Amino acid sequence: MSALLELRGLRVGYADERGAVTEVLHGVDLTVDRGEKVAVVGGSGSGKSTAAAAALGLLPGGGRVTGGQVRYDGEDLTAAGEARWRALRGARIGLVPQDPMSNLNPVHRVGAQIAEALTAHGLARGRAARDRAVELMAEAGIPDPARRSRQYPHEFSGGMRQRVLIAMALAAEPDLLLADEPTSALDVTVQRRILDHLAGLTEARGTAMLLITHDLALAAERADRVVVMHEGRVVETGPAGRILTAPADDYTRRLVAAAPAIGGGTRAAPAPAAPEPVLVVDGLVREFRVRGSRERVRAVDDVSFTVDAGTTTALVGESGSGKTTTARIVLGLDRPTAGTVRVGGTDPFRSSRRERAAVRRAMQPVFQDPYGSLDPTSSVARIVDEPLRVLRVGDAASRRERVTELLDAVALPAATASRRPDELSGGQRQRVAIARALAARPGLVVCDEAVSALDVLVQDQILELLTGLQRDLGVSLLFITHDLAVVGQVAHRVVVLRAGRVAEQGPVDQVVGAPAADYTRELLAAIPGGG
Repeated sequence: MSALLELRGLRVGYADERGAVTEVLHGVDLTVDRGEKVAVVGGSGSGKSTAAAAALGLLPGGGRVTGGQVRYDGEDLTAAGEARWRALRGARIGLVPQDPMSNLNPVHRVGAQIAEALTAHGLARGRAARDRAVELMAEAGIPDPARRSRQYPHEFSGGMRQRVLIAMALAAEPDLLLADEPTSALDVTVQRRILDHLAGLTEARGTAMLLITHDLALAAERADRVVVMHEGRVVETGPAGRILTAPADDYTRRLVAAAPAIGGGTRAAPAPAAPEPVLVVDGLVREFRVRGSRERVRAVDDVSFTVDAGTTTALVGESGSGKTTTARIVLGLDRPTAGTVRVGGTDPFRSSRRERAAVRRAMQPVFQDPYGSLDPTSSVARIVDEPLRVLRVGDAASRRERVTELLDAVALPAATASRRPDELSGGQRQRVAIARALAARPGLVVCDEAVSALDVLVQDQILELLTGLQRDLGVSLLFITHDLAVVGQVAHRVVVLRAGRVAEQGPVDQVVGAPAADYTRELLAAIPGGG
């Protein structure tokens, strides 16, 4: 019997404006049998997403199959027209994409969008489609589905939006589900719940799954078989357990070593003795009024912690824990309802304009998304020297010299200064963001999920860079993350937040190695490969 999905010697290229074709897949062989769970793993640029797009007939722009075959259930689809692909997509092959917010229409109710998918595949119409949409939401684990079907995507959490996409993908009960990084934007506890539920639904239906991910530990935990890709080629394939414990290819071994949940080991420098805190957060409270009522909710509830000079304190928690709200208050982007924040001894909310300017210079952010946090129209040099221009530090010549110095510090060539963000990789963009944060020589850098959007090898490089800069420059870090595996590598102290309150805090070895709170143990257990 033939495989359900088969890529045979697949070659894919992209044509430029002059018609010249650059090949990005070089003879990829991949199969998925009926009911089988296969994971494709690789870093940015490995070709895994291109292979998935080819399997769906969705190669973008100038992308084209230049050799080999795409076969589904024995049928050669290599030269199939769009009408044939439309008949297969959704009905026979379901897709759970990476970003639920950009894949749901923000102006349409959620239930109507699921009903529309049913109607498009000729499964139900009108009231029957709306009723079936509610049933699918319930099956996907969405509570109170009848009420929530009338809501809009922005009223759902990231995890609940992903459940909506799962409901849509499984609406026609396809034979194959293609899940493209379906949980990369979610924290580990929500990720585990989503993947557990997805596994249950696919098992019950006998649905095969092709999981695209950069997380080798996640792949090994969730798949029967793992395919490792690098630079457009399959470098290794085999049973999940063997790939994880006895990888044959050097690139696979590098993935295993770079994965925090597998490789382990801290790279943080020893903390200075009796350090003076650069940041003191005391009794922080932030309340928000519930829209349409007088009720108030506490997003942050009596949070206290410190960041000592030359050390890293990690603020950890799942979505809704209050960590991002806390970070916004620390950065002066939001005001607390109660409590105090002191940066270098100064409370920016109870100080003069001159003192607030000094605080801004003493503290700089590095945000999660290296694509969205850099001005796409500016050169790297202008992006990096922006804090110096805003704070009126030095003249044009000294700023140019500082940019060169900073690019060297973050291991980027001097020629990068004249390039724009869209000419750089994700890891290079995050290095630019770090250089910008260091421009004004701050004492504290706030890293808000600064590596969560990066693949595991680039993440490893950025973490090494941050800890190296800390050793060389003595800068302190407040590291906001949902990933305790990463925390174990970079932090000296850990503060675990749950529902706006501190669940526990202490030295990293104590919190990660011997957690006192049940919630911390749940976070650790939810790490792929962690238990």
